[in-house]
Amino acid sequence: MVRRREFVMGACILAALGAALPAAAAEKELRVLTWEGYADEPWVKAFEEKTGAKAKVTYTGSVDEIFAKMTATKGEDYDVIAIETSSYKRLVQENLVQPVDLAKIPNAANLLPAFRDVSAIVFDGKTYAVPFAWGSIPLIYDKKAFPTPPDSWSVLWDDKYAGRVLAMDDANNAIVTTALTLGYKDPFNLTDDQFAAIKAKLIDQKRTVLSYYAGFDDGVSIFAQGGIDLMMSMGEPQVPQLQKKGIDAALTIPKEGAIGWIDCWAISAGARDTALAQAWIDTMLDRQVGTYISEKTGYGNTTDADANQAIGLTYADKLVFLQAPESFSKRIDLWNEIKATPAN
Repeated sequence: MVRRREFVMGACILAALGAALPAAAAEKELRVLTWEGYADEPWVKAFEEKTGAKAKVTYTGSVDEIFAKMTATKGEDYDVIAIETSSYKRLVQENLVQPVDLAKIPNAANLLPAFRDVSAIVFDGKTYAVPFAWGSIPLIYDKKAFPTPPDSWSVLWDDKYAGRVLAMDDANNAIVTTALTLGYKDPFNLTDDQFAAIKAKLIDQKRTVLSYYAGFDDGVSIFAQGGIDLMMSMGEPQVPQLQKKGIDAALTIPKEGAIGWIDCWAISAGARDTALAQAWIDTMLDRQVGTYISEKTGYGNTTDADANQAIGLTYADKLVFLQAPESFSKRIDLWNEIKATPAN
């Protein structure tokens, strides 16, 4: 996702967390594999000072890189990792992460209700990760065209907006969102008949789509050039970016729901010190950390409802959080067929 890694933690986190973590033996090292912004200096220092351990942080640039690093040594090079929900089926199948004992993570009690039972991280009754930050794939619209927010994804097929719609060039997001539009209950495990209906629906959508965009900045740039009323978004921060460019943009979660992503912390199967890994996750679930995530990034956090409320993120219960689909390759092939088919 876009720039959700880029924020600076306030010095008050250090003070807030310093008294919250359990003591651990000195000279230990916790090896962290994560995104930039998920291991900022204040909370790293708080963790280190209280536990007596050192955090060795390795930053990643993609989900594929995380899997490459984890599979190279069966996870033995890292103790904790951060990754989003659709990746956990594969991580568990390949025995790269271990179940998390929430009883040993006191701050798990801080999790908001929407994040206490995320099915994508539970396998055979065991929880393999802890939710940390979240966001959505919403519908963005120009308020000049919509004094009242559109309430359904079906607006993307409305002839009234032909040539005034932007869509993401993303196979899975396009297919899941269309499945929601068609009322399918499980957009991650589709039948052949459902795939066929989605294909026809997305080919039909080409009547209204001016362009597919391939990145966060690309979508903002095309929208800001004018002549666009609607966009299937890559995430909440596109709204303020559009507003900075003079577009009276807003977002909505349609009545059918929308895709949600959650970044979670997990403990590697090769962790050298599980207790130390649990202490790290406990740090991440402090409400002070959640507050700053939302204030600095504009994305949701999983522990501080007031911070989410302050930035308008009150719709976690309306989201369908990403899970591993039945076949990524099948979805990519279908999307390529759709893009290659002329509009009706």
